Amino acid sequence: MYDKFLKIWQTRDLRNSLIFVLAMLVVFRIFAHIPIPGIQVAGLRQLFDSNQTLGLLNLFSGGGMSNFSIVLMGVGPYITSSIIFQLLAMIVPSLEEMQKEESGRQKITMWTRWLTIPLAFVEAYGMVTLLQRSSAGIIGTISPFNMITIAFTVTAGTIFLMWLGELISEKKVGNGVSIIIFAGIVERLPSAVQKTLATYDQTQFFTLIAFAVIALITIWGVIKINEAQRNIPLQHARQVRGNHSFGGNSTHLPLRVNMGGVIPIIFAISVILFPSMIAQFFVKAQSPWLVSASEWVIRVMSNNLIYGILYFILVFAFTYFYTEVIFHPDRISENLQKQGAFIPGIRPGIHTRDYLANTTYKIILVGALFLGLIAVLPLCLRYYTGTQQLAIGGTSILIVVSVVIDMVKQIEAQLTMREYEIN
Repeated sequence: MYDKFLKIWQTRDLRNSLIFVLAMLVVFRIFAHIPIPGIQVAGLRQLFDSNQTLGLLNLFSGGGMSNFSIVLMGVGPYITSSIIFQLLAMIVPSLEEMQKEESGRQKITMWTRWLTIPLAFVEAYGMVTLLQRSSAGIIGTISPFNMITIAFTVTAGTIFLMWLGELISEKKVGNGVSIIIFAGIVERLPSAVQKTLATYDQTQFFTLIAFAVIALITIWGVIKINEAQRNIPLQHARQVRGNHSFGGNSTHLPLRVNMGGVIPIIFAISVILFPSMIAQFFVKAQSPWLVSASEWVIRVMSNNLIYGILYFILVFAFTYFYTEVIFHPDRISENLQKQGAFIPGIRPGIHTRDYLANTTYKIILVGALFLGLIAVLPLCLRYYTGTQQLAIGGTSILIVVSVVIDMVKQIEAQLTMREYEIN
Protein backbone atom coordinates (compact mmCIF):
# COMPACT_ATOMS: atom_id res chain seq x y z
CA MET A 1 0.00 0.00 0.00
CA TYR A 2 2.84 2.38 0.91
CA ASP A 3 4.59 1.62 -2.39
CA LYS A 4 1.39 2.42 -4.29
CA PHE A 5 1.04 5.81 -2.59
CA LEU A 6 4.71 6.49 -3.23
CA LYS A 7 4.31 5.70 -6.95
CA ILE A 8 1.24 7.94 -7.16
CA TRP A 9 3.10 10.82 -5.50
CA GLN A 10 6.16 10.35 -7.71
CA THR A 11 4.03 10.36 -10.87
CA ARG A 12 3.66 14.05 -11.57
CA ASP A 13 0.57 13.98 -13.80
CA LEU A 14 -1.32 11.61 -11.52
CA ARG A 15 -0.35 13.59 -8.43
CA ASN A 16 -1.57 16.83 -10.01
CA SER A 17 -4.82 15.16 -11.06
CA LEU A 18 -5.55 13.98 -7.52
CA ILE A 19 -4.71 17.40 -6.06
CA PHE A 20 -7.04 19.00 -8.61
CA VAL A 21 -9.86 16.60 -7.67
CA LEU A 22 -9.38 17.38 -3.97
CA ALA A 23 -9.44 21.11 -4.73
CA MET A 24 -12.71 20.75 -6.68
CA LEU A 25 -14.26 18.80 -3.79
CA VAL A 26 -13.27 21.58 -1.40
CA VAL A 27 -14.99 24.08 -3.70
CA PHE A 28 -18.08 21.86 -3.77
CA ARG A 29 -18.24 21.61 0.03
CA ILE A 30 -17.87 25.40 0.34
CA PHE A 31 -20.83 25.95 -2.00
CA ALA A 32 -22.81 23.26 -0.15
CA HIS A 33 -22.55 25.35 3.05
CA ILE A 34 -23.75 28.64 1.54
CA PRO A 35 -27.46 28.68 2.48
CA ILE A 36 -30.21 30.53 0.69
CA PRO A 37 -31.47 33.35 3.00
CA GLY A 38 -34.80 33.09 4.81
CA ILE A 39 -34.61 29.41 5.78
CA GLN A 40 -34.52 27.87 9.27
CA VAL A 41 -31.55 25.59 8.60
CA ALA A 42 -31.64 23.90 12.03
CA GLY A 43 -35.28 22.88 11.63
CA LEU A 44 -34.62 21.78 8.06
CA ARG A 45 -31.80 19.43 9.13
CA GLN A 46 -34.00 17.95 11.83
CA LEU A 47 -36.73 17.33 9.24
CA PHE A 48 -34.32 15.58 6.87
CA ASP A 49 -32.86 13.44 9.68
CA SER A 50 -36.30 12.25 10.79
CA ASN A 51 -37.77 11.67 7.31
CA GLN A 52 -36.52 8.63 5.38
CA THR A 53 -37.84 9.97 2.07
CA LEU A 54 -36.17 13.37 2.34
CA GLY A 55 -33.03 11.69 3.69
CA LEU A 56 -32.68 9.72 0.45
CA LEU A 57 -33.12 12.91 -1.59
CA ASN A 58 -30.48 14.61 0.52
CA LEU A 59 -28.14 11.68 -0.09
CA PHE A 60 -28.12 12.21 -3.86
CA SER A 61 -27.84 15.98 -3.51
CA GLY A 62 -24.50 15.55 -1.78
CA GLY A 63 -25.82 17.02 1.48
CA GLY A 64 -26.71 20.39 -0.06
CA MET A 65 -30.43 19.86 0.46
CA SER A 66 -30.30 19.64 4.27
CA ASN A 67 -28.42 22.98 4.32
CA PHE A 68 -30.78 24.51 1.72
CA SER A 69 -27.66 25.73 -0.03
CA ILE A 70 -27.24 27.23 -3.47
CA VAL A 71 -26.45 23.68 -4.68
CA LEU A 72 -29.74 22.47 -3.17
CA MET A 73 -30.52 19.84 -5.85
CA GLY A 74 -26.92 18.70 -6.24
CA VAL A 75 -26.31 16.58 -9.33
CA GLY A 76 -29.75 14.93 -9.05
CA PRO A 77 -31.25 16.67 -12.14
CA TYR A 78 -28.21 15.71 -14.22
CA ILE A 79 -28.58 12.07 -13.14
CA THR A 80 -32.29 12.20 -13.98
CA SER A 81 -31.52 13.66 -17.40
CA SER A 82 -28.96 10.91 -18.08
CA ILE A 83 -31.46 8.23 -17.09
CA ILE A 84 -34.11 9.73 -19.38
CA PHE A 85 -31.81 9.56 -22.40
CA GLN A 86 -30.76 6.02 -21.51
CA LEU A 87 -34.41 4.98 -21.50
CA LEU A 88 -35.13 6.89 -24.73
CA ALA A 89 -32.22 5.13 -26.42
CA MET A 90 -33.95 1.86 -25.60
CA ILE A 91 -37.18 2.78 -27.44
CA VAL A 92 -36.01 5.31 -30.08
CA PRO A 93 -34.01 3.59 -32.85
CA SER A 94 -32.25 6.79 -33.97
CA LEU A 95 -30.85 7.40 -30.47
CA GLU A 96 -29.81 3.76 -30.26
CA GLU A 97 -27.81 4.16 -33.46
CA MET A 98 -26.27 7.41 -32.23
CA GLN A 99 -24.92 5.66 -29.13
CA LYS A 100 -22.80 3.41 -31.34
CA GLU A 101 -20.74 6.34 -32.70
CA GLU A 102 -18.52 8.81 -30.86
CA SER A 103 -20.10 11.85 -32.54
CA GLY A 104 -23.56 10.55 -31.63
CA ARG A 105 -22.59 10.04 -28.00
CA GLN A 106 -21.27 13.60 -27.88
CA LYS A 107 -24.61 14.92 -29.15
CA ILE A 108 -26.52 12.90 -26.56
CA THR A 109 -24.20 14.25 -23.85
CA MET A 110 -24.92 17.81 -25.03
CA TRP A 111 -28.70 17.15 -25.00
CA THR A 112 -28.36 15.69 -21.52
CA ARG A 113 -26.79 18.93 -20.32
CA TRP A 114 -29.53 21.04 -21.90
CA LEU A 115 -32.29 18.90 -20.38
CA THR A 116 -30.66 19.28 -16.95
CA ILE A 117 -31.52 23.02 -16.90
CA PRO A 118 -35.35 22.77 -17.00
CA LEU A 119 -35.28 19.68 -14.75
CA ALA A 120 -33.24 21.54 -12.13
CA PHE A 121 -35.59 24.54 -12.28
CA VAL A 122 -38.75 22.42 -11.92
CA GLU A 123 -37.27 20.27 -9.13
CA ALA A 124 -36.06 23.34 -7.23
CA TYR A 125 -39.50 24.97 -7.48
CA GLY A 126 -41.17 21.73 -6.37
CA MET A 127 -38.85 21.26 -3.38
CA VAL A 128 -39.32 24.83 -2.14
CA THR A 129 -43.10 24.51 -2.53
CA LEU A 130 -43.06 21.16 -0.71
CA LEU A 131 -41.11 22.55 2.25
CA GLN A 132 -43.26 25.67 2.28
CA ARG A 133 -46.43 23.58 2.62
CA SER A 134 -44.99 21.20 5.22
CA SER A 135 -46.21 21.41 8.79
CA ALA A 136 -42.73 22.13 10.14
CA GLY A 137 -42.96 25.82 9.25
CA ILE A 138 -39.43 25.91 7.85
CA ILE A 139 -40.21 28.31 5.02
CA GLY A 140 -42.58 31.21 5.35
CA THR A 141 -44.42 33.09 2.63
CA ILE A 142 -42.30 33.66 -0.47
CA SER A 143 -43.13 36.20 -3.14
CA PRO A 144 -43.22 35.06 -6.79
CA PHE A 145 -40.07 37.08 -7.52
CA ASN A 146 -38.16 35.46 -4.65
CA MET A 147 -39.40 32.02 -5.69
CA ILE A 148 -38.11 32.51 -9.24
CA THR A 149 -34.83 33.91 -7.89
CA ILE A 150 -34.34 30.84 -5.66
CA ALA A 151 -35.17 28.49 -8.54
CA PHE A 152 -32.70 30.20 -10.87
CA THR A 153 -30.00 30.21 -8.16
CA VAL A 154 -30.44 26.49 -7.47
CA THR A 155 -30.44 25.75 -11.21
CA ALA A 156 -27.16 27.65 -11.59
CA GLY A 157 -25.76 25.64 -8.66
CA THR A 158 -26.69 22.36 -10.36
CA ILE A 159 -25.06 23.45 -13.63
CA PHE A 160 -21.95 24.48 -11.68
CA LEU A 161 -21.74 21.02 -10.03
CA MET A 162 -22.30 19.35 -13.40
CA TRP A 163 -19.35 21.34 -14.75
CA LEU A 164 -17.22 20.39 -11.74
CA GLY A 165 -18.12 16.74 -12.24
CA GLU A 166 -17.04 16.83 -15.87
CA LEU A 167 -13.76 18.54 -14.94
CA ILE A 168 -13.10 15.77 -12.41
CA SER A 169 -13.97 13.04 -14.94
CA GLU A 170 -11.44 14.51 -17.40
CA LYS A 171 -8.65 13.70 -14.94
CA LYS A 172 -9.48 9.97 -15.33
CA VAL A 173 -9.30 9.11 -11.64
CA GLY A 174 -13.01 8.36 -11.30
CA ASN A 175 -16.47 9.46 -12.37
CA GLY A 176 -16.95 13.12 -11.41
CA VAL A 177 -20.67 12.93 -10.56
CA SER A 178 -20.15 9.84 -8.40
CA ILE A 179 -17.21 11.46 -6.61
CA ILE A 180 -19.34 14.52 -5.78
CA ILE A 181 -22.04 12.29 -4.24
CA PHE A 182 -19.28 10.37 -2.45
CA ALA A 183 -17.91 13.59 -0.95
CA GLY A 184 -21.37 14.55 0.32
CA ILE A 185 -21.79 11.17 2.04
CA VAL A 186 -18.34 11.14 3.63
CA GLU A 187 -18.82 14.72 4.86
CA ARG A 188 -21.68 13.52 7.09
CA LEU A 189 -19.51 11.04 9.01
CA PRO A 190 -17.61 13.45 11.33
CA SER A 191 -20.79 15.18 12.52
CA ALA A 192 -22.52 11.81 12.98
CA VAL A 193 -19.61 10.50 15.06
CA GLN A 194 -19.62 13.72 17.10
CA LYS A 195 -23.36 13.35 17.85
CA THR A 196 -22.86 9.71 18.81
CA LEU A 197 -20.05 10.54 21.23
CA ALA A 198 -21.97 13.49 22.70
CA THR A 199 -25.02 11.33 23.51
CA TYR A 200 -23.16 8.12 24.37
CA ASP A 201 -23.91 6.14 27.51
CA GLN A 202 -23.06 2.60 28.58
CA THR A 203 -26.41 1.18 27.48
CA GLN A 204 -25.53 1.95 23.85
CA PHE A 205 -22.30 -0.05 23.85
CA PHE A 206 -23.64 -3.26 22.35
CA THR A 207 -25.81 -1.33 19.88
CA LEU A 208 -22.77 0.54 18.56
CA ILE A 209 -20.80 -2.70 18.33
CA ALA A 210 -23.67 -4.26 16.37
CA PHE A 211 -23.72 -1.26 14.01
CA ALA A 212 -19.97 -1.56 13.44
CA VAL A 213 -20.22 -5.30 12.72
CA ILE A 214 -23.16 -4.79 10.32
CA ALA A 215 -21.26 -1.98 8.55
CA LEU A 216 -18.19 -4.20 8.06
CA ILE A 217 -20.31 -7.10 6.79
CA THR A 218 -22.12 -4.73 4.43
CA ILE A 219 -18.85 -3.35 3.07
CA TRP A 220 -17.54 -6.89 2.55
CA GLY A 221 -20.78 -7.87 0.77
CA VAL A 222 -20.73 -4.77 -1.47
CA ILE A 223 -17.16 -5.49 -2.54
CA LYS A 224 -17.93 -9.15 -3.25
CA ILE A 225 -21.09 -8.39 -5.26
CA ASN A 226 -19.49 -5.52 -7.18
CA GLU A 227 -16.54 -7.68 -8.18
CA ALA A 228 -18.50 -10.91 -8.73
CA GLN A 229 -18.92 -12.04 -12.32
CA ARG A 230 -19.76 -15.14 -14.32
CA ASN A 231 -17.16 -15.94 -16.96
CA ILE A 232 -18.69 -17.40 -20.11
CA PRO A 233 -16.02 -19.41 -22.02
CA LEU A 234 -15.40 -18.35 -25.61
CA GLN A 235 -13.59 -20.20 -28.35
CA HIS A 236 -12.25 -18.38 -31.41
CA ALA A 237 -12.33 -20.20 -34.72
CA ARG A 238 -8.97 -21.17 -36.19
CA GLN A 239 -8.16 -19.60 -39.56
CA VAL A 240 -5.57 -21.08 -41.93
CA ARG A 241 -3.76 -18.84 -44.41
CA GLY A 242 -1.17 -20.71 -46.45
CA ASN A 243 1.08 -22.57 -44.05
CA HIS A 244 0.14 -20.39 -41.08
CA SER A 245 -2.86 -20.66 -38.75
CA PHE A 246 -4.37 -17.81 -36.78
CA GLY A 247 -6.85 -17.66 -33.90
CA GLY A 248 -8.10 -20.71 -32.13
CA ASN A 249 -7.43 -19.21 -28.70
CA SER A 250 -9.79 -19.41 -25.74
CA THR A 251 -11.08 -16.38 -23.83
CA HIS A 252 -14.10 -15.59 -21.70
CA LEU A 253 -17.01 -13.14 -21.63
CA PRO A 254 -17.53 -11.66 -18.13
CA LEU A 255 -21.13 -11.13 -16.98
CA ARG A 256 -21.28 -9.05 -13.81
CA VAL A 257 -23.68 -9.91 -11.01
CA ASN A 258 -24.41 -6.23 -10.35
CA MET A 259 -24.54 -4.67 -13.81
CA GLY A 260 -26.66 -1.69 -12.84
CA GLY A 261 -24.62 -0.54 -9.85
CA VAL A 262 -26.63 1.95 -7.80
CA ILE A 263 -28.84 3.06 -10.72
CA PRO A 264 -31.76 0.70 -9.84
CA ILE A 265 -31.88 2.24 -6.36
CA ILE A 266 -32.03 5.73 -7.91
CA PHE A 267 -34.90 4.58 -10.14
CA ALA A 268 -36.75 3.11 -7.14
CA ILE A 269 -36.25 6.26 -5.07
CA SER A 270 -37.64 8.42 -7.87
CA VAL A 271 -40.78 6.27 -8.14
CA ILE A 272 -41.43 5.74 -4.43
CA LEU A 273 -41.02 9.43 -3.61
CA PHE A 274 -43.46 10.54 -6.29
CA PRO A 275 -46.82 9.70 -4.55
CA SER A 276 -45.97 11.32 -1.21
CA MET A 277 -44.46 14.41 -2.85
CA ILE A 278 -47.53 14.91 -5.06
CA ALA A 279 -49.82 14.33 -2.07
CA GLN A 280 -48.04 17.11 -0.14
CA PHE A 281 -49.25 19.64 -2.72
CA PHE A 282 -52.92 18.76 -2.10
CA VAL A 283 -52.94 18.57 1.71
CA LYS A 284 -54.37 22.10 1.88
CA ALA A 285 -56.67 21.78 -1.12
CA GLN A 286 -60.25 23.11 -1.09
CA SER A 287 -61.86 19.77 -1.96
CA PRO A 288 -62.40 17.57 1.17
CA TRP A 289 -62.03 14.27 -0.73
CA LEU A 290 -58.74 15.44 -2.24
CA VAL A 291 -57.44 16.37 1.20
CA SER A 292 -58.50 12.98 2.58
CA ALA A 293 -56.88 11.12 -0.30
CA SER A 294 -53.64 13.10 0.13
CA GLU A 295 -53.54 12.43 3.87
CA TRP A 296 -54.18 8.72 3.24
CA VAL A 297 -51.29 8.52 0.74
CA ILE A 298 -48.93 10.30 3.15
CA ARG A 299 -50.04 8.06 6.03
CA VAL A 300 -49.57 4.86 4.01
CA MET A 301 -46.14 5.91 2.69
CA SER A 302 -45.08 6.86 6.24
CA ASN A 303 -45.66 3.27 7.38
CA ASN A 304 -42.19 1.72 7.53
CA LEU A 305 -43.44 -1.79 6.74
CA ILE A 306 -45.36 -0.77 3.60
CA TYR A 307 -42.61 1.62 2.56
CA GLY A 308 -39.93 -1.05 3.02
CA ILE A 309 -41.85 -3.71 1.06
CA LEU A 310 -42.55 -1.34 -1.85
CA TYR A 311 -38.97 -0.08 -1.83
CA PHE A 312 -37.58 -3.65 -1.95
CA ILE A 313 -39.93 -4.68 -4.78
CA LEU A 314 -39.10 -1.58 -6.84
CA VAL A 315 -35.34 -2.03 -6.44
CA PHE A 316 -35.66 -5.70 -7.38
CA ALA A 317 -37.78 -4.91 -10.46
CA PHE A 318 -35.64 -1.99 -11.63
CA THR A 319 -32.48 -4.12 -11.38
CA TYR A 320 -33.88 -6.40 -14.07
CA PHE A 321 -35.28 -3.45 -16.01
CA TYR A 322 -31.99 -1.53 -16.10
CA THR A 323 -30.11 -4.68 -17.08
CA GLU A 324 -32.44 -4.91 -20.09
CA VAL A 325 -31.52 -1.31 -20.93
CA ILE A 326 -27.73 -1.69 -20.83
CA PHE A 327 -27.22 -5.37 -21.70
CA HIS A 328 -28.09 -6.50 -25.24
CA PRO A 329 -27.56 -10.25 -25.83
CA ASP A 330 -28.48 -9.89 -29.52
CA ARG A 331 -25.69 -7.36 -30.13
CA ILE A 332 -23.15 -9.46 -28.24
CA SER A 333 -24.18 -12.57 -30.19
CA GLU A 334 -23.85 -10.68 -33.46
CA ASN A 335 -20.42 -9.28 -32.53
CA LEU A 336 -19.16 -12.70 -31.46
CA GLN A 337 -20.29 -14.17 -34.78
CA LYS A 338 -18.50 -11.42 -36.71
CA GLN A 339 -15.30 -12.06 -34.74
CA GLY A 340 -15.47 -15.79 -35.36
CA ALA A 341 -16.02 -16.56 -31.68
CA PHE A 342 -18.55 -18.93 -30.16
CA ILE A 343 -19.57 -20.45 -26.85
CA PRO A 344 -18.58 -24.13 -26.72
CA GLY A 345 -21.68 -26.32 -27.01
CA ILE A 346 -23.92 -23.39 -28.08
CA ARG A 347 -24.75 -22.69 -31.70
CA PRO A 348 -24.06 -19.12 -32.93
CA GLY A 349 -26.89 -16.65 -33.57
CA ILE A 350 -30.25 -17.02 -31.86
CA HIS A 351 -29.13 -19.87 -29.60
CA THR A 352 -26.20 -17.81 -28.29
CA ARG A 353 -28.50 -14.84 -27.71
CA ASP A 354 -30.98 -16.96 -25.73
CA TYR A 355 -28.20 -18.58 -23.71
CA LEU A 356 -26.72 -15.19 -22.74
CA ALA A 357 -30.16 -13.82 -21.86
CA ASN A 358 -31.10 -16.80 -19.67
CA THR A 359 -27.71 -16.83 -17.94
CA THR A 360 -27.97 -13.11 -17.25
CA TYR A 361 -31.45 -13.42 -15.73
CA LYS A 362 -30.16 -16.09 -13.35
CA ILE A 363 -27.09 -14.26 -12.08
CA ILE A 364 -28.93 -10.92 -11.85
CA LEU A 365 -31.27 -12.56 -9.33
CA VAL A 366 -28.44 -12.48 -6.77
CA GLY A 367 -27.64 -8.84 -7.57
CA ALA A 368 -31.31 -7.81 -7.38
CA LEU A 369 -31.81 -9.47 -3.99
CA PHE A 370 -28.62 -7.91 -2.69
CA LEU A 371 -29.55 -4.39 -3.85
CA GLY A 372 -33.03 -4.78 -2.35
CA LEU A 373 -31.60 -5.82 1.02
CA ILE A 374 -29.06 -2.98 0.94
CA ALA A 375 -31.87 -0.49 0.22
CA VAL A 376 -34.07 -1.56 3.17
CA LEU A 377 -31.16 -2.11 5.59
CA PRO A 378 -31.56 1.30 7.33
CA LEU A 379 -35.29 0.65 7.84
CA CYS A 380 -34.55 -2.72 9.43
CA LEU A 381 -31.94 -1.22 11.74
CA ARG A 382 -34.30 1.54 12.82
CA TYR A 383 -37.05 -0.99 13.51
CA TYR A 384 -34.94 -3.34 15.63
CA THR A 385 -32.83 -0.73 17.46
CA GLY A 386 -35.22 2.21 17.68
CA THR A 387 -32.42 4.53 16.54
CA GLN A 388 -33.65 7.27 14.20
CA GLN A 389 -30.27 8.60 13.14
CA LEU A 390 -27.75 6.40 11.36
CA ALA A 391 -24.32 7.65 10.37
CA ILE A 392 -24.44 5.90 7.03
CA GLY A 393 -27.01 3.61 5.44
CA GLY A 394 -26.73 0.64 3.12
CA THR A 395 -27.21 2.75 -0.03
CA SER A 396 -24.52 5.16 1.17
CA ILE A 397 -22.10 2.29 1.80
CA LEU A 398 -22.85 0.92 -1.67
CA ILE A 399 -22.07 4.28 -3.30
CA VAL A 400 -18.93 4.90 -1.22
CA VAL A 401 -17.45 1.44 -1.82
CA SER A 402 -18.34 1.50 -5.55
CA VAL A 403 -16.72 4.91 -6.03
CA VAL A 404 -13.58 3.88 -4.13
CA ILE A 405 -13.24 0.67 -6.17
CA ASP A 406 -13.69 2.61 -9.43
CA MET A 407 -11.10 5.21 -8.40
CA VAL A 408 -8.58 2.54 -7.37
CA LYS A 409 -9.00 0.71 -10.68
CA GLN A 410 -8.57 3.88 -12.75
CA ILE A 411 -5.51 4.97 -10.78
CA GLU A 412 -3.95 1.51 -11.13
CA ALA A 413 -4.68 1.57 -14.86
CA GLN A 414 -2.86 4.89 -15.20
CA LEU A 415 0.10 3.59 -13.20
CA THR A 416 0.27 0.47 -15.40
CA MET A 417 0.05 2.57 -18.56
CA ARG A 418 2.94 4.77 -17.43
CA GLU A 419 5.05 1.73 -16.58
CA TYR A 420 4.57 0.46 -20.14
CA GLU A 421 5.53 3.88 -21.49
CA ILE A 422 8.72 3.89 -19.39
CA ASN A 423 9.65 0.37 -20.51
